[in-house]
Amino acid sequence: MREYLLVLFVTAAVTYLLTGPVRKFAIVAGAMPAVRERDVHREPTPRLGGIAMFGGLCAGLLVASQLTNLGHLFIQTADVRALLSGAGIMWILGVLDDKWGVDALVKLGGQMIAGGVMVWQGVTVISIPVPGFGTVSVTPTMGMIISVTLVVVMVNAVNFIDGLDGLAAGMVCIAATAFFIYSYRLWYGYGINDAAPAVLFSAVLIGMCLGFLPHNLHPARIFMGDSGSMMLGLMLAVAAISITGRVDPDLITDQTGSQTTTVHELVPIYIPLLLPLTVIALPLADLLLAVVRRTWAGKSPFAADKQHLHHRLLEVGHSHSRAVLIMYFWAALIAFGTVASSVPGAGGALVLSIAGLCLVGIVVLLMPRFRPHAPRAVQAFVPPRYRKAAGVRAETETEAELPAMAELSAEDKELLGRIGTGATAVGGHGDRMN
Repeated sequence: MREYLLVLFVTAAVTYLLTGPVRKFAIVAGAMPAVRERDVHREPTPRLGGIAMFGGLCAGLLVASQLTNLGHLFIQTADVRALLSGAGIMWILGVLDDKWGVDALVKLGGQMIAGGVMVWQGVTVISIPVPGFGTVSVTPTMGMIISVTLVVVMVNAVNFIDGLDGLAAGMVCIAATAFFIYSYRLWYGYGINDAAPAVLFSAVLIGMCLGFLPHNLHPARIFMGDSGSMMLGLMLAVAAISITGRVDPDLITDQTGSQTTTVHELVPIYIPLLLPLTVIALPLADLLLAVVRRTWAGKSPFAADKQHLHHRLLEVGHSHSRAVLIMYFWAALIAFGTVASSVPGAGGALVLSIAGLCLVGIVVLLMPRFRPHAPRAVQAFVPPRYRKAAGVRAETETEAELPAMAELSAEDKELLGRIGTGATAVGGHGDRMN
């Protein structure tokens, strides 16, 4: 566990430290599209946050390769190389889209190529555990189709929810944490070494999100852009695919005593492909609703609109921060509830936990003047705008009252004065587009 926590910390630290310089680079590069009617934010905000996240990914994997236990993963399996290949393709595609704009079909093709490259390197579904039958092998063609489809669905689900400050990074962090607990239990609790890559990928993903969130919480100073959202979705998919078909239910049955007990206590172990879909149930539901809504209206499924779940929360009167917290609450409820269902003896605790989370959600919803801010104990370690005074100001002043570019520093304004707004990007961005 210590090695995984070290990788997580290094990834978060590098991502956090790189985000500031990347923000200034995005301003100079002109990756600040003008605000559109469907956008939620009120002033041009730099994108390309995915560059910092990719730096954190590389740093985390580099540290992992030098550790005693995790270093073996880089020799015994091609999963890490496959992840870097797919993430690199997705990252380059996202950077191009954040700066110049890429057609939706081109992006779809790039997502399929990234998935295909990982399949070619061995990260593919080879079998599916089925209760009562053991593992059912799938043909290479079927495994490729399932793997690429999972990549595309995950990437677009995360991309679709990237519409409010801190929403995508926070929800992916929650999903990755749930998946980390699930895969770590398989690796450590049941001695299934094939689950180790999924544990590593989840730890790195958590670090990337935690390092980026301080810069992305409302009011966001930088957006992750498609370079970040598509990469996060791909990493969730890779974590799921890398564990699918490598977990033998018989190994767990040997320890639980009976197959009935195994099925009852480890339901998710039989459907590892569905677990990551469960932990991002909200963005997945949003994706499906968006496709149905746009197709029913005679539009392209990729056409952007302002009818997503987070947009509707704003329409009914929730503040920006509270809308994000509500999405966090439901994501955590579904994700950790699913993982808890596979833990022995968790029946009563699961019910109490769900009830407690529901109570917290109700309390938040019934507090119209609730203004989230950093706890006093950590205020010295967060940017000034997240401290109590700044939090109150951000919530009490309306967006319309703030002058344009109010969140930009004097140095950033000087940069903009020299290069102009640089709003050269055109459609296709994930942030504030969907």
